[in-house]
Amino acid sequence: VTPDEHLVYKPLLEKEGVVPIVGKSLGTKELKMVYGKSGLFPTKNTETTQEERETFCLSEEEVLTLARWGVIIENHYQKPMDIEWAKDGKTGELFIVQARPETVQSQRKNGDFHTYTLKGKGDELTYGLAIGEAIVSGKAQVIKEVDQIETFVEGSILVTPMTDPDWVPIMKRAKGIITDQGGRTSHAAIVSRELGVPAIVGTGNATEVLASADLITMSCAEGDRGIIYKGEIPFEVKEVHVQDLPKIKTQVMLNIASPPAAFRWWRLPCQGVGLARMEFIISDIIKIHPMALVHFDRVEDKKAQMEISHLTRGYDDKKDYFVELLSLGIGKIACVQYPHPVIVRMSDFKTNEYANLIGGRIFEPKEENPMLGFRGASRYYNPKYREGFDLECQAIKRVRETIGLNNVIIMIPFCRTLEEAKQVLKVLEENGLKRGEIEIYVMAEVPSNIILAAEFAALFDGFSIGSNDLTQLILGVDRDSADLAPLFDERNPAITSQIEKLIQIAHEKGCKVGICGQAPSDYPEFAEFLVKCGIDSLSLNPDSVIPTIQLLGKLEK
Repeated sequence: VTPDEHLVYKPLLEKEGVVPIVGKSLGTKELKMVYGKSGLFPTKNTETTQEERETFCLSEEEVLTLARWGVIIENHYQKPMDIEWAKDGKTGELFIVQARPETVQSQRKNGDFHTYTLKGKGDELTYGLAIGEAIVSGKAQVIKEVDQIETFVEGSILVTPMTDPDWVPIMKRAKGIITDQGGRTSHAAIVSRELGVPAIVGTGNATEVLASADLITMSCAEGDRGIIYKGEIPFEVKEVHVQDLPKIKTQVMLNIASPPAAFRWWRLPCQGVGLARMEFIISDIIKIHPMALVHFDRVEDKKAQMEISHLTRGYDDKKDYFVELLSLGIGKIACVQYPHPVIVRMSDFKTNEYANLIGGRIFEPKEENPMLGFRGASRYYNPKYREGFDLECQAIKRVRETIGLNNVIIMIPFCRTLEEAKQVLKVLEENGLKRGEIEIYVMAEVPSNIILAAEFAALFDGFSIGSNDLTQLILGVDRDSADLAPLFDERNPAITSQIEKLIQIAHEKGCKVGICGQAPSDYPEFAEFLVKCGIDSLSLNPDSVIPTIQLLGKLEK
């Protein structure tokens, strides 16, 4: 059985009027245990109905009740606990049936951790839910029945339909564990955590697509999605000692593309997220063009119609699917850094990227140069996308007001003119996101943002320098051109002089300035230049945080 999952942010459980559920996924729940009619067999397993499989077994209020009880139990025992619950099938009453100390995650030191990074590519064979954060390579050994466990070769990667307590002796000897069935709370997941063995559970087909003696690489280092690759792929392991890092004055923040990445990098010593990209949540989790949900009747492609209907099953209004999933994705990122600021950039796909979303082609124009086309702020007030942007706004509002994560800040990308800025602010206000009640930043990535810095500063609460687009537009260099790559350099005086000017003017007007482009991660001397200019924050890719903090520690002495 793959159960339903709910993820609750504990610190907000006692906050009035909020529902701090930041994650939920519907399990397949193929079987249920019921009372038997015979005294010989007091219980029996039966198949669930389609309605039971497609419905969450708990209401949101029941989820929050169990979460609050869990906090009470943890407070009583003064330690993290592994808690089991049950619900009476007739009365609907909830019960706690077992509580025991959690002995794995709670023993990890917050100051030390390892990072795993793949250094090559391979063919993806299958995937499931990642348990742990490690990568291992080795030979698979497929064992389908418990009476075959004596044949297991120590150091192999165990591949099996599912595990139970009888499998523990060989799980201890396995390099990794892969199962067809199970979720985050399955036996295989729980035991692998306790043993410190990486696992990928709930693949659905691992015992069919993998064969004994196959050389494979299993990666749990790419977020929630655990991937099994063909062959042995090189990878790197780094040990990080956070307590050895210097104390610095400059605010260091994270660039985060996906909710799983936020959970992976929570131990890094950062003060918020300087760039949370909405695009990953839309493309990889939601998958559907927002206008195809608003105007489903206009989607003519039969395959797209079927995919949209399947993905949005359980939602009376297809628009709610977009709002809920986007808000949950943003909520996961925001809760990891709460109460530090999390700056969420509104969607910044190019038209060709929007068109690749399910049902997207009929809503997007074909452009010769999408990089300079219908993107960013220009879409938000345009009738062609305004209703889609309204859904993005509703998701932000839900994160802040329903979930309760009011550390979320909005950022507007690619805002070309002051008039455009005013129109976007008007649309935001019409959606209940009024400047003064929520902070609103603008990307400084178009030359006009710097030429008219004082005027833009009057409209927004802060700037975030997008050095990639800014360099492209000041130097007239296509950032995707291999032939022009040697000319693309953020350290060019034409760029640095404008950045210095922006920081000076913004500070005079009481506006904060950060940077979320790639340059500080790539060039230590560029980071040094920004610090000397008095930049308020550097938002970095996770793999650059530690070396940049070490560099800043030397610069600030």
